[in-house]
Amino acid sequence: MKNGVYGILKAKYLINDDALKNWRFIVFLIVLAIIMIANTQRFEQKVFEINELNNKVKELRSEFVDRRSELMKLKMESTVSTKMEEKQIFSSTVPPVKIKVKKEEEKSFFNKIWQ
Repeated sequence: MKNGVYGILKAKYLINDDALKNWRFIVFLIVLAIIMIANTQRFEQKVFEINELNNKVKELRSEFVDRRSELMKLKMESTVSTKMEEKQIFSSTVPPVKIKVKKEEEKSFFNKIWQ
């Protein structure tokens, strides 16, 4: 057991005759570790980007609500009437009258002949 631990500490497994197998495995582990680190980095970038986009959506939604409430205030009759009074246009005191147009029936071909 003492020689096993001592051999590992001196890295004799890297300089033995069959060390090529060990080197291949070590290189494989290093490449695998690099791929895992790169994958984690990309994942974290995506998380930050999603977080940033969520904040942007919240900001745009609040701006939308503000604009919508402002529009509702501008569409109110009292606001419109005050804006029109500034331009010397006043609301009518006489209520509007509905105009009805009677459409003549188109007579069919037979009705035209019999008249």
